[in-house]
Amino acid sequence: MRKQSFLWASLFALLLLSSCASRKNFVYLQDMEMGLKYPIENKYEAVIHRDDRLSITVSCKNPELAIPFNIYDGTFRVGADGNVTSDATSKVNEKGYRVDVDGNIDFPILGKLHIEGMKVSEVRDLIKEKIEEGEYMKDPLVSIEFLNFKYTVLGAVGGNGTYTVDGDRVTLLEAIAKAGDLTAKARIDRVAVIREVDGNRQMFMHDLRSKDIFDSPCFYLQQNDIVYVEPKYKKKDNEDRGWQIGTTLLSVVTAVCSLLWVLK
Repeated sequence: MRKQSFLWASLFALLLLSSCASRKNFVYLQDMEMGLKYPIENKYEAVIHRDDRLSITVSCKNPELAIPFNIYDGTFRVGADGNVTSDATSKVNEKGYRVDVDGNIDFPILGKLHIEGMKVSEVRDLIKEKIEEGEYMKDPLVSIEFLNFKYTVLGAVGGNGTYTVDGDRVTLLEAIAKAGDLTAKARIDRVAVIREVDGNRQMFMHDLRSKDIFDSPCFYLQQNDIVYVEPKYKKKDNEDRGWQIGTTLLSVVTAVCSLLWVLK
């Protein structure tokens, strides 16, 4: 009975040591404390860049006045009173407006508008202001949505690739989760976001163990951001591999010794 108990204990130690070698050794947001309140930044807005594709819809109390300001698929009719109406099959073009290399869009009636670097609310106010200045209509309603908001995740994550978002709001943690989470070889203290800022590419580094990521300008990703999770260096990988081989050999020796002792 004593020999059997020793044998089972040895086998359990073997399984425990082998599992420890592949276990992740990091924890997210280690410095957050239970029960404490952390302010949330509610002022986030996506910034518009070149090659963004936007859906912009203008409406008002008199729908016929808004028709010239929208891109439609379909036909229109002009009545005797001068009112413009669309047929029942007309709908807003789903391709939207693409921001060209100069940061402009060609908007119906208003012409070329430079919107690169502006926030969504600023573009909305710009279009509304120009419509009212031209006395085309009063109190227009302007709705803007991204049609191609995307970002890329590379490095030590479960799935490298380019991902799209419904809308324009995704956090760094959500992006990593969607990419399959960090792998065991990831450096949790070296998670970079590469972003275009004023015509230049800039890198922001993050430590996912710290709550400071909530204050990062990259906590909410922008269009075309690149998230790069740095893997452990080769030297560190060799150390990990040596540790794994060592623990495996120790487990095997323990198991063999246990079996030999039982068979005596």
